[in-house]
This record gives sequence, structure tokens and C-alpha cells, in this order.
Amino acid sequence: MQRTLFLLLKGAVSVLLLYLSLRAVHLGAVGARLMSVKPAWLAAAAILMLVLIGLSAVRWREIVNVGAGRLGIGPALQFNFIGTFFSQVLPSTVGGDAARIWLLARSGGGWAAATYSVLIDRIVGVTMLALIVIVCLPWTMDIVHDPIARGLLLLIGFGVLAAAGLFLALGLVPARLAARVALLRHLAAASRMTWVLCRTRRSALVLAGTSLPIHLSTVAIVWCCAQSVAAPVGFEQVLFLLPPVLLIATVPISIAGWGVRESSMVVAFGYAGLAQSDGLTLSILFGLVSFAVGAIGGVVWIASGFKRLSFAAATETPPLADEARP
Repeated sequence: MQRTLFLLLKGAVSVLLLYLSLRAVHLGAVGARLMSVKPAWLAAAAILMLVLIGLSAVRWREIVNVGAGRLGIGPALQFNFIGTFFSQVLPSTVGGDAARIWLLARSGGGWAAATYSVLIDRIVGVTMLALIVIVCLPWTMDIVHDPIARGLLLLIGFGVLAAAGLFLALGLVPARLAARVALLRHLAAASRMTWVLCRTRRSALVLAGTSLPIHLSTVAIVWCCAQSVAAPVGFEQVLFLLPPVLLIATVPISIAGWGVRESSMVVAFGYAGLAQSDGLTLSILFGLVSFAVGAIGGVVWIASGFKRLSFAAATETPPLADEARP
């Protein structure tokens, strides 16, 4: 009952934010853009989404294997595709993470090791996204002049980096002290795994060499969506505006990020002096491309033999009964 109410609440948040986004723009302009879609550009966006999933699988596999697990590239791709599907149908943008934990744990990885690997994978991703936000700040400030918006950009970028730094600091907490609190014990163990990754040259290169292309691919996907409707938005403008939006959309308060992403895009485009209707249009197209590729993950899930993974199981908090080896 509680889970159902939570789902309904997130659905209501998505509907409310989408409604507010639609009220803030000229719907006629959005409709005209959507009616002029060029399928070839959307196909290119879908191909880039597939590349993104492949790169994500390579990064996650490296994290799992350094954490004393064993994950081949085939299963990593399979689990990532299934995770992409659940990210689109579960009530948050991180629902796919729960699905990956379940799949890896049930495949012999152990609940703790699986949870640590997915947590680290998520932290690495958002940290790289925050770094992109910070590196792009000099150019972003040239197109965003509102002082409140500038302050939010600084808060988002440096706030995420501070949180990542705090996570790394947990790995320095003595094991005897961390063992007194269950949550701290697990976070400290995951942090120690991250330190191992950072100190292993090959692993550090794999994480950096996949994370940056993953985010650039996301930017390219949205740019392809812009090209599909002939929206006057350049690649560099998408690069400056999209990363903060993606960071905000990771907050699990809506279904698959719908509503949060759209309202953030509308606000971001408005602050940058671009047509807010174009921001909403691109966000909708990005969501539709993500859903279409996620449907492929649904097919992979059905064909994989993991059909016992239910929506309820993928949203449960996994039991951390066993310790992952740091």
C-alpha cells in the first residue's frame, strides 16, 4: 500500500510539472516543431543512445571486476539494457540502478558487491557531469546573465563535487569506527572500492575514458533532436545548458524524470535567452528517444530468462547481508 501511494505521488509530481511546463510555453510553437520532425535525425539520436548504453556497460564492468566481482561484457550489456528499460518505467530516473543491482546479485555477485558497484557507477557519472558544468561555467555565464541562475549553476556544480568528496572521505574512516553504524559501514566499503579504482591506472583511465564520451553522447542526442525539428540551438548551447538539467533530473521525485527534466529545460532555455518552447520540445523528444531505446531493453529482459524481476522487486531496497570485498 505504501509503495502504491509513493508511486501515485511521483506520478502526480510528473503530471504537475508537465502541466506547469506546458503553461509556461507557447503550445502552438511546440506542436509545430513536433509536426516537422525529421525521422533520420531521431534515428541518429537512437543510435547514439545505443552507443551510450555500451559505454556505460564498459564502465560498470570495470567497477565490478575491480571490486573482486566477475562480470563479462556480454552480461554487462544485457543488464544495462534491462536497466535502461526499468529506468523508463519505474518511478524515478534511478530505477534502472535497482534493476542492475538485482540482476548482478542474483547472478552470483552478492547484494553488497552489486549495490556498491552501481552506487560507484552512479557517483562517477554525476561527478563527471558536475565537472563538465564547472569547466563550461565561463561560457555558460556568457549566455546566462540572471544572478539567481548563475548562483544555481555554481551550487549544482560545486555542490555535487563536495558530495563526491565527502563520499571519498568516508573511505578514510577507520573500519572499526565505521562498523558501528550499518549505513556508514557500507558507504565506507564502497568508498574504499572507489579509492582502489582511482589508484589503479587502467581502471581510472577506463572510468574517465567512458564517462566523458557518455555525457558528450547525451549532448549529441539532444542536439540531434534539435536538428530533427530545425530548432535554432547549437551544439555548444546544448553542452552548456544540458548537464545542469541532467543533474537536477536525477532527483527521484517523478516517473523516469518526466516533468522535472521538462520544467528544468524550459527554465534553462529561458535564462539563456532561447525559446522556452524549444526547450520543452527537445526534452520531450529526448524522453521519447529514451523510451524507444528502453523498449529494446524490455525485449532483452523478456528474452533473458530474468522475467522473475518484477517492478516491485526492482524498487525494493536490497538486503546488504554480505560484505563486498574492498
